[in-house]
Amino acid sequence: TDTPPGPRRVLLVEDDPVNRMIASFLLEDMGHGVDLAEDGVQAVAMAEATAYDLILMDMQMPRMDGLEATRRIRRLPAHRHTPIVAITANAFDQDRQACLDAGMDEFVTKPIAPDRLGEVVARWLGARR
Repeated sequence: TDTPPGPRRVLLVEDDPVNRMIASFLLEDMGHGVDLAEDGVQAVAMAEATAYDLILMDMQMPRMDGLEATRRIRRLPAHRHTPIVAITANAFDQDRQACLDAGMDEFVTKPIAPDRLGEVVARWLGARR
């Protein structure tokens, strides 16, 4: 019964178009369906409408940052337990703690290393059978 999970639905929240494109290509190469949001406001609206298996959340964005978006998404019944992984340029301890306090499960630092992203995505999606 240890069959690998099929394609999953991932919400990628990233305001930088280049980062968004690179990360979405990486996720699609892993076989996942990717929806894109450019800021926290869009991310919350998309999470209200869609059940995602994983959310990758940029921290620094206009209109609504990743922490506030995560707090709001966590209040949605469908996403109480959805893995949310922060994408951040700041790897300082206080930033990590802020991510965890907001309800995030893990974080990946920018620039995103493909191997690291693959490992994190596989770990969180592999756990949800």
